[in-house]
Amino acid sequence: MSSKATQPVKRPKIAVFFGTRPEAIKMAPLVSALAQDDRFNLLSISTGQHREMLDQVIRIFELPVHHDLDVMTPGQSLASLSARLMTKIDSVLEIEQPDFALVQGDTTTVLMASLACFYRHIPVGHVEAGLRTGNLASPFPEEANRVLASSLATLHFPPTTTSEQNLLAENRSPDRVFVTGNTVIDALHLEVQRQQNPAIKEEIERTLGDLLPSDWRSTRNVLITGHRRENFGSGFTAICDAIARLATRFPEVRFIYPVHLNPNVQVPVQASLGKLNNVFLLPPQSYRPFVALMRQCTLVLTDSGGVQEEAPSLGKPVLVMRDTTERPEGVTAGTVKLVGPVKDNIVHHVSELLTQPSIYDAMAKATNPYGDGQASSRILNAVATLLQV
Repeated sequence: MSSKATQPVKRPKIAVFFGTRPEAIKMAPLVSALAQDDRFNLLSISTGQHREMLDQVIRIFELPVHHDLDVMTPGQSLASLSARLMTKIDSVLEIEQPDFALVQGDTTTVLMASLACFYRHIPVGHVEAGLRTGNLASPFPEEANRVLASSLATLHFPPTTTSEQNLLAENRSPDRVFVTGNTVIDALHLEVQRQQNPAIKEEIERTLGDLLPSDWRSTRNVLITGHRRENFGSGFTAICDAIARLATRFPEVRFIYPVHLNPNVQVPVQASLGKLNNVFLLPPQSYRPFVALMRQCTLVLTDSGGVQEEAPSLGKPVLVMRDTTERPEGVTAGTVKLVGPVKDNIVHHVSELLTQPSIYDAMAKATNPYGDGQASSRILNAVATLLQV
């Protein structure tokens, strides 16, 4: 009796999109897991929505990039960026014909990749889905991007039960919604382990050694980030005034601020803070030294999103210089406080954390609600179930 040769099983091709530094960080553990998972073929697509900071993350995590769309141009508007993304993503989809796509978060890359896939009937999984402020103008344009992406996605991967409830309230099908934790915690766990390596420790010291005093690891530091569009203008003026007042009030504390390259950030920050002895204005830092700064700092003052998730994993209180947050779990858990871009609020709450140990400990020791470092495996298992592999 003759027998036919067994045909190899076709592994579905999974396209992973990222275009900004935060996306690449949060997708890095997922890309790594996909590359090692024999159920899938990985297709890695960088849109280059950000360039220099994105490339730093790609190097640190040794991410494969099968297509680099390189869409960034100086002074680009959201409309022109969106048009270039749609055209270039669609061209890749036509060539590669992936079976499934993964997008992450709330960038213009996420929205345009989701829409391009929708037009070609390619199912999409939305990583870090369901974050909501309820205000399409705050943060702008991120809130609109993620709301629209949810309408286009087939699978939704909210990091927390709060995000899950947001999606269910929007009538997303419960059997397509999977609480996974946040992949940023997966990435952070990987990097903290790497930083035990003596060669990587030496690399960090070389990177930060010329920017900070040699005893930066043994002093109290406040780590600052700020770049939100909605804080441009009067918001950044208030933020800078608050930092200047705090630097004067606490001369023994160092205020470390990697300053975003956007002129709307650079100009007010340099003008207000550039001459203060205990304020250190650094160039934007890649992921590795930034994690080292987070590990060492006393507290974080930020208007960023991902830092609200990362810093609590390291036991660092976070003060958020925004009026709203799409990450209310940290506020509920006590790891995060909203202080707004309001000078008096910022000064009060930073001063409180620097002078009152009981208040500091209550925030630093609160349980991080954003995951256990296993989000990537949960996501891939859900995709495998959908694709029946």
